[in-house]
Amino acid sequence: MPSEMIQSPRLPSRAGKIHDDPFVADFNMGLAQPLSRSVRLNGFATCLRLERVYWKILERIAATNGCTVNAILSHLDREVHLRHGGVKNFSGLVRVVCVVHLLDRCGTAH
Repeated sequence: MPSEMIQSPRLPSRAGKIHDDPFVADFNMGLAQPLSRSVRLNGFATCLRLERVYWKILERIAATNGCTVNAILSHLDREVHLRHGGVKNFSGLVRVVCVVHLLDRCGTAH
């Protein structure tokens, strides 16, 4: 765990089980604010609304791959169409892809 992260206290539930507090001491609520951006998915212009934290994750994925966020999103759009015939909720897919990416980095995905 990075030294800048503060471990939060454990909170008991009604059943007496212990659960971690989901908010760290310096939790940034700004990351939960939705942000709409115009993007191009395989040549088609659209608007995508995601919470700021997901845009940050997409920026890191793009930087790791040496490309743009639009290129990552176009790749996701293309692959979901090729592999699954499309998806009704592309924003939801992007959120799940971001979480799975982070879980993979922690070695806990799938």
